[in-house]
Amino acid sequence: MPVKRLIVGDIQGCFEELKELLDRSGISSDDEIISVGDMVDRGPDSPGVIQFFQKQAHARSVMGNHERKHIRSYYGEINPSISQVISRSQIGEANYPAAVAYMETLPIYLDLPELLVVHAFYEPGVPLSEQKEEVLVGIMSGQAYITRQYQENWWELYDGPKPLFVGHHDYSNKGTPLIYKDRVFCIDTGCCYGRTLTGVLLPDFKIISVRARANHWSRVKKKYLDSGKG
Repeated sequence: MPVKRLIVGDIQGCFEELKELLDRSGISSDDEIISVGDMVDRGPDSPGVIQFFQKQAHARSVMGNHERKHIRSYYGEINPSISQVISRSQIGEANYPAAVAYMETLPIYLDLPELLVVHAFYEPGVPLSEQKEEVLVGIMSGQAYITRQYQENWWELYDGPKPLFVGHHDYSNKGTPLIYKDRVFCIDTGCCYGRTLTGVLLPDFKIISVRARANHWSRVKKKYLDSGKG
């Protein structure tokens, strides 16, 4: 049987939902799992997600803006937001340097024979090798640049040679993926906010979604603030 490939939207620490998604997809240990980034923050189990991708032989991810924030805040380049502070607490100080070291290994894109994976945006008319990192990863300046440069929705302008998979925003705000002309697959569906976690199973481009168990970010943030640490 041919090896399958599952592209997974923003997990953001929702490890139980990830495990359910993997079960429902029916993939085997020989199949590949690819995250579109933002594996961590806001959900209840960022450590579990990181450990899964570190240990699973055929699992990998591109870098999302949340991983980039962890790296930059760890080195003192920016102040961490509350979601990074909470994830660091979940991971634990003893394990945090290794977690950041793993995040540093994540590429800003995956250019595969049949598809392209980036975390956030893609600028039309610009070769992949010349795309701005802040655009692909989705930091605030990258989003501002795309908004300023183009009047249309960025995905309507996508001119790459193969299907593009991204996360970063739940554009529907309803937990359903945005799929544009079977060319752009926006598969962040807001799991950490209580919506869904979505994957696309290749080669059939089958959409699989599992419902979030809770509005995790609301619960995680409240628990942290109630503890008096915030």
